[in-house]
Amino acid sequence: QVQLVESGGGLVQTGGSLRLSCAASGSITRIDDMGWYRQGPGKQREFVAVITSGGSKNYADFVKGRFTISRDNAKNTVYLQMNSLKPEDTAVYFCNAAIMASRTYREYWGQGTQVTVSS
Repeated sequence: QVQLVESGGGLVQTGGSLRLSCAASGSITRIDDMGWYRQGPGKQREFVAVITSGGSKNYADFVKGRFTISRDNAKNTVYLQMNSLKPEDTAVYFCNAAIMASRTYREYWGQGTQVTVSS
């Protein structure tokens, strides 16, 4: 059984930084894209950033220049370095990954980690 487990959320002041981690575990054969989404209070879940297995990256416009996505393929882990945080970045952040495991290919989601930015 595949699991994605996020960590690193918390409370930070405006302008501060946080680093989120998401580790995939289980009978994994291959991981393709890994990414982050977020869901703010009263809002729909939205795309934040994605990184391919080859290292290509794509970001939502609202985080460009502030957030950096990276991954460690040896550890099946994706990271999100968040700098210059704003109150509007407050949300539950979810990890997402496209994984081949036990001859099944599908998307998996983590349980989410809360990020709160105080003004």
